[in-house]
Amino acid sequence: EMLESNNIINFNGLANSSSYHTFLLDEERSRLYVGAKDHIFSFNLVNIREYQKIVWPVSHSRRDECKWAGKDILRECANFIKVLKAYNQTHLYACGTGAFHPVCTYIEVG
Repeated sequence: EMLESNNIINFNGLANSSSYHTFLLDEERSRLYVGAKDHIFSFNLVNIREYQKIVWPVSHSRRDECKWAGKDILRECANFIKVLKAYNQTHLYACGTGAFHPVCTYIEVG
């Protein structure tokens, strides 16, 4: 029924990835933040086709450590964004797995 209504927009942000696990709806700014593998997306709720992307990959040294530990470099040795939280009027608090070395940061959202 939804497909027939032509109200669906396909998002092809990351090739070969289904790692969209973390969501934060910011009604005040009309944004939807989505945490993914090595990325955070910020969608405009007024025009969902309009989005911005923050690239936040794991460092090369952490990726190498992960690989040496016997993990799959393509599926496990990345920065999977797990936490997105509004911190204040201008920043988000974000945390990722950092290839088994968790990392957090503040992101300015304006």
